[in-house]
Amino acid sequence: MDNKKRATPFPLSFKEGWGETVRNSNFFLLAGPCVIEGEEMALQIAERIVTITDKLRIPYAFKGSYRKANRSRLDSFTGIGDEKALKILEKVNKTFGVPTVTDIHSASEAAMAAGYADVLQIPAFLCRQTDILVAAAETGKVVNVKKGQFLSPAAMQFAVDKVVEAGNPNVMITERGTTFGYQDLVVDYRGIPEMKAIGYPVVLDVTHSLQKPNQSSGITGGMPQLIETIAKAGIAAGVDGIFIETHSSPETAKSDGANMLKLDRLEDLLVKLVRIREAIIN
Repeated sequence: MDNKKRATPFPLSFKEGWGETVRNSNFFLLAGPCVIEGEEMALQIAERIVTITDKLRIPYAFKGSYRKANRSRLDSFTGIGDEKALKILEKVNKTFGVPTVTDIHSASEAAMAAGYADVLQIPAFLCRQTDILVAAAETGKVVNVKKGQFLSPAAMQFAVDKVVEAGNPNVMITERGTTFGYQDLVVDYRGIPEMKAIGYPVVLDVTHSLQKPNQSSGITGGMPQLIETIAKAGIAAGVDGIFIETHSSPETAKSDGANMLKLDRLEDLLVKLVRIREAIIN
């Protein structure tokens, strides 16, 4: 990967002064399919998003899970094979010069995934698992920790501390909604400045915040019609980054299609978010 070729490279280190830089620049974007379904789909999605983000000068990292371990039903799609999917992530990186983001589900997966991806993402349900956080930190990669649906924003300080104290200052926090009853999530935007005060980048996971979990069918539902609303509010609240899962045909996606953004709607959304960001920093 050669990020130097990109006018707006994605930040892969968060050294002193990073916060001031972000306050005076655009938000960054983590976006792609929920899970890698194949090479052709991954490259097509990446190419489209790279074209859009280059035009809008948005720092971009391609997101794709090489495997989905947290599934409601035993017959749910989990992936095409770890190594095969990770090599596709590597190809996206080499083809388009953008970093890649993928989830890990245990400490033993950290080193393997780090051999292919630039950002290791800790799923929300695992955000308190010390061994996973430390193993991810020790790879030296950026670690993106999703806030548990069951945690307060302030409690993410302890997750961040585990990564930093393991010797890695390159950590991000991602808000993805808080459990509201059994089958809904809500985003409390008061948590954005609260987590920003911890001193590291804060990302809003727009699409997972709109999930409708624990449905009787065993398939998670969603409210994609509210993606624009949630994203606009996140930018207005001052998030550093936006996370969006997107697919050319969400209705046929093999994971989380119910809350993904249709790819052909992404550019219009990002144009609006850039305008809001410009209004805030100017």
